[in-house]
Amino acid sequence: MEVITLKDIAKALNLSTSTVSRALRDSYEINEKTKKLVAEYAKKVNFRPNPIALSLKDNKSRAIGVIVPEIANNFFSQAINGIEDEAYSRGYHVVICQSHESLEREKENLRHLFERRVDGILISLSGKTTDIKHILEYSESNFAVVFFDRVPESGGFHKVVADNFSGAFAATEYLIKQGKKRIAHITSPLTLSITKERLEGYKKALEVHGIAIDNELIKYCGFDPEEAKSTINDFMNTQKPDAFFTCSDRLALHCYEAFQNRKDEMPVDTPFFGFTNLNVSHLFHPKLSTVVQPAYEMGGRAAKILLDQLESKRKVKDFDKIVLETYLKIS
Repeated sequence: MEVITLKDIAKALNLSTSTVSRALRDSYEINEKTKKLVAEYAKKVNFRPNPIALSLKDNKSRAIGVIVPEIANNFFSQAINGIEDEAYSRGYHVVICQSHESLEREKENLRHLFERRVDGILISLSGKTTDIKHILEYSESNFAVVFFDRVPESGGFHKVVADNFSGAFAATEYLIKQGKKRIAHITSPLTLSITKERLEGYKKALEVHGIAIDNELIKYCGFDPEEAKSTINDFMNTQKPDAFFTCSDRLALHCYEAFQNRKDEMPVDTPFFGFTNLNVSHLFHPKLSTVVQPAYEMGGRAAKILLDQLESKRKVKDFDKIVLETYLKIS
């Protein structure tokens, strides 16, 4: 397909290139008759502005970057759908990178996106990120950053998260009301904000219902399937919980698989609860109940905040933390 340029349109209409350019930008310097003539011809020949030329002219790429731990994670894939829908509706493209829970990969992703001149980024921190110095280096250069799901404790940024505390409280309370008192909580690395908030919700539910907190029933687990298997085996061999509550998509699946291998050693009604966005949890046997996060809405809200920030002529002084409600899906 032949690429039509401004010069081609100018030559065809016997106009200067600058007149064509101003007409397409609806400049007040060009009369309405000429604007209409140029617009109709541009449509006829299927003219598309050169995005590289526009980005050089406006110093904007009309693209935003997204860094997530893993796209295959159901939660993050839903969040990305929300991000893309919001971005594309406003004329932006999305560049997606994965950190794979690695701080070094996260740093490399950030450098790559900055060098590609994206206008800003949305990021959910890796499991190995203990501080955000590498992000501050860019944000201090007026590079727009919005965090979602896994966020830093420090201020100075917009953040969009789920109500992790309330979701964990509700799940734990549900299990307690089912008569369970030895509820194992298998959670992600303590470096993550979601770990701390969900652990607090779990502990608060036990406290409210007069159940002593047993630290032997709380295990921190990485994202390797073998680590999840080892954690479940430790519980089955020593603590014998009467219910399991895991705190993320991947962790739930890895632990559930390990639990399946030894389910015959447990009562048939032993409940398994996850903090996941799986659409097929009701098909599992034994059933896998879940705390559902508004992943799509979280991505869309984060993208909207970032794009509003990019398009605002005023410098951001106040930063918001948006907290979205979760709900229980009982299988």
